[in-house]
Amino acid sequence: MTLIARHAGPDAWPLRGMPGFILGIKSGPTLPCPVVVEPIFSLIAQGAKRVEVGQQTFDYRAGQFLIVSVDLPADAYVVEASAERPYLGFGLILKAEAIASLLLESGSRRLVSDDRPGIAVSDLSGDLLDSVVRLLRLLDCPSDMPVLGPAIEREILWRLINGPQGRLVREIGLADSRMSQIGRAVRWLRHHFAETVRIEHLAEIAGMSVTSLHRHFRIVTSLTPIQYQKQLRLQAARARLMAAREDVAEVGLAVGYDSPSQFSREYRRMYGKPPGEDGAALRKNPDLAPGASGLI
Repeated sequence: MTLIARHAGPDAWPLRGMPGFILGIKSGPTLPCPVVVEPIFSLIAQGAKRVEVGQQTFDYRAGQFLIVSVDLPADAYVVEASAERPYLGFGLILKAEAIASLLLESGSRRLVSDDRPGIAVSDLSGDLLDSVVRLLRLLDCPSDMPVLGPAIEREILWRLINGPQGRLVREIGLADSRMSQIGRAVRWLRHHFAETVRIEHLAEIAGMSVTSLHRHFRIVTSLTPIQYQKQLRLQAARARLMAAREDVAEVGLAVGYDSPSQFSREYRRMYGKPPGEDGAALRKNPDLAPGASGLI
């Protein structure tokens, strides 16, 4: 805990020399932060956090970790922290290439073809915690990080691959896994959220039938493709309204809405205020704005 507290910045902070690792510290509970979470391993050293994906809620606290295996729009926020006992978090971005390399090297592809969400919480094992602590200790010896850091990263990944959420982690590295198929559809939506979505085209990108796409997309993300796109649009609109004063109708049009009234209605349903009012409040009081820390 002292290592994280000593080296973390006020918001999510990448480790020097290891851009895939992130530290986070918060001195009090935070407001819900709408984010699109990329595949990540996130553990809590002190405090507690809540993540809401669709209608599902995931709570995790000190001694536990969360795995996300596919890009998910979520609300994440710290629920337990104080100035005396701040929230302390550590994260590792899960890269498909690094996981695939380990699976190929070990000759291991153990994968149970079941249907589960692309997010899960588990308790930390002693071996996994030891790997993370040894990595954090390198922060006190920056010259050791480039040499020893990558080896410890591989060890952490290996512990995850063989841990209680190993199936989720393995699926990230397997190009033919169901999670990877849904991941292709998700990535297309993230880059084309303002466009009209043809489900047949999305199914073709995923390499699945339309029926199969609908079923597995909802299992993995807790949302339908259209609901997923809507969350992306509204998050992008909120970011624009927070950054600068813009015409609400133009913002709605820019993120893919043809009807200003529909945009305002759906925005208010998600954020509790009309877009113009919410944007003004965020610009006036930056403390109300969603933070950059996401799950960390």
